[in-house]
Amino acid sequence: MRSTKQMSITLPLEMAKAIKDKVASGEYATESEVIRDGLRALLARDKAVNSWLKEQVGPAYDAMKADPARGINTKDLKAKIMQEVGDS
Repeated sequence: MRSTKQMSITLPLEMAKAIKDKVASGEYATESEVIRDGLRALLARDKAVNSWLKEQVGPAYDAMKADPARGINTKDLKAKIMQEVGDS
């Protein structure tokens, strides 16, 4: 059984040119390789974002929800940032 599927896509002209330029430069052998590499990068980014949300953002949200006093209001945050910017 075939492990690939042929597809037809429509791209803006500048994206199509960028793909052709990658192949013309020798960086990739085919246009399909450019698309596959781009999709791998997109999937890796999605995985990293999901991991960050699960491992860092979710627990931080849960901690703030459990103890809202841990938070800082926007006025105090702005003052703290301005102080740090002024100190540097």
